[in-house]
Amino acid sequence: MLQVVEAAGGRRLAVETTGDPSGRPVFLLHGTPGSRVGPMPRSSVLALLGVRLISFDRPGYGGSGRMPGRTVAAASGDVTAIADALGLGTFAVLGRSGGGPHALACAALLPDRVERVAALVSLAPRFAEGLDWYGGMTRSNVQEYSEVERGVEYFGDLFRFRSKLIRDDPHALINDLVPELPPTDRALVSDAGIRRMLLATYQEAFRHGADGWIDDVLAFTTPWGFDVASITVPTRLWHGAADQFSPVDHSRWLADHIPGADLYLEPGAAHFGALKVMTEALQWAAG
Repeated sequence: MLQVVEAAGGRRLAVETTGDPSGRPVFLLHGTPGSRVGPMPRSSVLALLGVRLISFDRPGYGGSGRMPGRTVAAASGDVTAIADALGLGTFAVLGRSGGGPHALACAALLPDRVERVAALVSLAPRFAEGLDWYGGMTRSNVQEYSEVERGVEYFGDLFRFRSKLIRDDPHALINDLVPELPPTDRALVSDAGIRRMLLATYQEAFRHGADGWIDDVLAFTTPWGFDVASITVPTRLWHGAADQFSPVDHSRWLADHIPGADLYLEPGAAHFGALKVMTEALQWAAG
């Protein structure tokens, strides 16, 4: 079910709920770029798990209004607004890829409301002490984030051009990614069901342009606005050991700095392997 929630400053947030309406509420924070429409388990699977899944477009994506200059920490305010609008007291949070840092922000900043947090193939903070942030990262991502760190004037026009191409033909993004994917990820994105979900989320992400994508990558490469060491709720991290988009050392660093965090590394799996473990991660998050 789609609804619009008003956030701070009168911004619109496009929110989707699916699964068991009376089930355990779990927020799903989408990847970068991405949107509220997926990828995610089917509603029937969520109902069997007893999960009420809540996803939303981060500001600037899909049907959500932009929040210029947002930090990763800002996600906690939007999740609070949605939870209040839905009448939720406590809930769990799961983030995949670019959603991982935002899920961790909710855990750090909303300790009285977030009961569990899971982050799949997450990035670590850009200036994480002792981490080679670019180490093991695919060449295209290194080039992209290097331009991002120079400032929006160096990459904004390119992102806007690419977002229009992807909106008109969402196959373009997957086709661009395939040459850099390891065999396990190539097999996953060639699966008809997964490919359909990826195409849908990319097309919706860029419905009104590249603002969400631009603001996401800027947020990742500047201070996040919270300390992951302050997270006190049960935390599960998962990473494919062959991931080159969000290198595995990012989750290793997070595991070393989040008190009591459990880290699961899967040999041979890579970035899109997170899609295969999402159902299990949601089940854990729901407790």
